Amino acid sequence: LEAASWELGRAPFPALEAEADRAIGLVAAAQAEDGYLDSYYQVLKPGARYVELPMGHELYCAGHLIQAAVAHARVTGRTDLLTIATRVVDNVEAALGPAARPGVCGHPEIEMALVELYRLTGEERHLALARCFLDRRGHGLLGPGTYGPAYYQDDRPVREAQTVTGHAVRALYLASGVVDAYLETGEQALLDASVAQWEDMVATRTYLTGGVGSRHRDESFGDAYELPPDRAYCETCAAIASIMWSWRLLLATGDARYADLIERTLYNGFLSGVSLDGRSFFYVNPLQLRAAHQRPWNKRGSAERAGWYKCACCPPNVMRLLSSLEQYVATAGDWAVQIHQYAPGRVRTPDAELEVATEYPWSGRVDVTVSATREEAWTLALRVPAWARGASLAVAGEGRRDVAPGAYATVTRAWRPGDRVVLELPVAARLTAPHPLVDAVRGCVAIERGPLVYCLEQVDLPAGVELSDVALAPGGGLGDGFEPGLLGGVVAVRAAGVSGSTGEWEGWPYRDVSHADGARPRVPVELVAVPYFAWANRVPGPMRVWIPGAPAAST
Repeated sequence: LEAASWELGRAPFPALEAEADRAIGLVAAAQAEDGYLDSYYQVLKPGARYVELPMGHELYCAGHLIQAAVAHARVTGRTDLLTIATRVVDNVEAALGPAARPGVCGHPEIEMALVELYRLTGEERHLALARCFLDRRGHGLLGPGTYGPAYYQDDRPVREAQTVTGHAVRALYLASGVVDAYLETGEQALLDASVAQWEDMVATRTYLTGGVGSRHRDESFGDAYELPPDRAYCETCAAIASIMWSWRLLLATGDARYADLIERTLYNGFLSGVSLDGRSFFYVNPLQLRAAHQRPWNKRGSAERAGWYKCACCPPNVMRLLSSLEQYVATAGDWAVQIHQYAPGRVRTPDAELEVATEYPWSGRVDVTVSATREEAWTLALRVPAWARGASLAVAGEGRRDVAPGAYATVTRAWRPGDRVVLELPVAARLTAPHPLVDAVRGCVAIERGPLVYCLEQVDLPAGVELSDVALAPGGGLGDGFEPGLLGGVVAVRAAGVSGSTGEWEGWPYRDVSHADGARPRVPVELVAVPYFAWANRVPGPMRVWIPGAPAAST
């Protein structure tokens, strides 16, 4: 319903609106007289309301309903779904609110939803209830449960958290709620804790793709630098949660690094979760898939996306992010317009209107034209990604200048209709090395181009060459070009590689270092890298992001 609501805000869609109305009617009919709404407990466990809080997901489901209701009310101006959601909140508040039994949900979500409801309605009680649930975290209200307090985000108070732990989606939904509360209350301790957690996550627990959650067990974060590519969990929902959290931190601080992570995650760790035709989905997004690990439509790792899952959180989450994506592009305020993400389109604010023309991410040229503006001076801010060393900016009548990566390039002037600003971001293919403490990929490199992470797939190798046997040739360069016939049209990166069979390694899989590599014949092979988001859209097979580097020939 949330995704449908945002879509209805884009353009009239009578069939979708009718389907949404039908769904709202079903939800209204299912709601109990006292406002309670959770079909599982209403049908199967009517006497267990708010009893199984660690794993019952009642408040989690309520949170999603609230977010759908807020979106529907904002887009349509109607209040039918909002009335349903408000009655649910009334029931939750009576059972678990500040004046009721102390309890908290084992899966955070309702916290940020309640803040959003407060923003829509202005009712302080919704913000108070959100803060109540945040304040109760970390005091053992959920007990050990099945998976332990960290899994349920109940191991420490939110203001004391300095690292991300436990179930990745739970952790980042809670973090989003914390920043939402800060934005409405100004409580600095909330922001300080959230920034510390974000910095820890980015520095030690985030994959190159922006994906998070390295452990299949508990769908959780691992230790610092525990980032194995083949066992990466990187749930699609966790990528979405990371984007949501970074967006809130961007609004709170204006720091470009949050927009950078949104971009990285959006184009890689998130977008890989949906097929190019939009009809199938990945639940997990590893950075390497071995030939022996191909299990069709398996939640735990597969070279084939599934049309749906028994635990179907990811597909509708993908839908709601895609349908609301335009909201992450730009912001306005304080006599300024900030463009955070680049896509062709129109940016309208109360004081100015901009036309953006670009073929990003294939091209690094972003052309911004002022089509309408007020007379007074205002500032245009364009994000320069941290990877864009050598970026430049040309302003009408002022010439071209270099701009620093990892920050916003700003131009302040009294604009006139027709004024143009052209941002040039160097998107040439490049090799990326991992942190030395990421043991799982030591000795490997990855290929990136602009905001995109690339990968190798078995399907692009010559017959008889196995992906597990290839390496980048020492000293080889990278070439890139748009290939319209490949994956619907993508820029591919080609590199010189070598292939060496491991067939002579039999029995004991270890050797004296002096004989470990010399017996392997090296055969030149061209490597074709494709954007990671597009993998597994052709023939199912092995894939890898991190590529070994072949040792230089000894002299």
